[in-house]
Amino acid sequence: MSKALEIKNLQAWYGESHILHDVNFSVEQGEVVTLLGRNGAGRTTTLRAMMGLTGRREGSVKINGVESIAMPTHRIAHLGVGYCPEERAIFSSLSAEENLMLPPTLLPGGMSVDEIYQMFPNLAERRHSQGTRLSGGEQQMLAVARILRTGAKLLLLDEISEGLAPVIVQALARMITTLKSQGYTIVMVEQNFRFAAPLADRFYVMEHGQIVEQFASGELEAKTSVLNELLGV
Repeated sequence: MSKALEIKNLQAWYGESHILHDVNFSVEQGEVVTLLGRNGAGRTTTLRAMMGLTGRREGSVKINGVESIAMPTHRIAHLGVGYCPEERAIFSSLSAEENLMLPPTLLPGGMSVDEIYQMFPNLAERRHSQGTRLSGGEQQMLAVARILRTGAKLLLLDEISEGLAPVIVQALARMITTLKSQGYTIVMVEQNFRFAAPLADRFYVMEHGQIVEQFASGELEAKTSVLNELLGV
């Protein structure tokens, strides 16, 4: 398999605060990879640094073989990257469907609105509702659905299961399984290990702005004691 994402010696700062220290990892085309770690370990900053959303960054971030470290955020997006931030960023003055239609098409092959509504029936029912009148789960579905329209095939998903009802978490798990079957590459930051465990092909554990452990899904059982120590679960 070819690499969808290759990160080498990535460093990132917020102002004077040095957050990431030589982060190294890669993701193959069509893989689902999860970044694990305690709060403050640098997982969200890693996603933001990949998108050029930290103040300063150094190192190498190759997306489908293209070096993006010096690119502005909009150019990185045009390489086929969709970022779903933890805060969801739903526009309150727009309906669900207007929110869905807002991002521009970046590349051919994005999902049609009909395909999105088939994947998220709740959004079809609430298409005319104001964005912020949707439930938390519906807002999360909308935040993910927005980037599926753009043609992005590398998805960066930050804590999409956080604070949601189990039935919604199950729907999001089915979504990730479906997207993987369609060839999407997904990097997830997740605190909910039970959600991530059956979905991911590989796991990277972060601590103090570095990758300190990596393992494949088949090694989960053997790594239980190490995970308990690193994650405090």
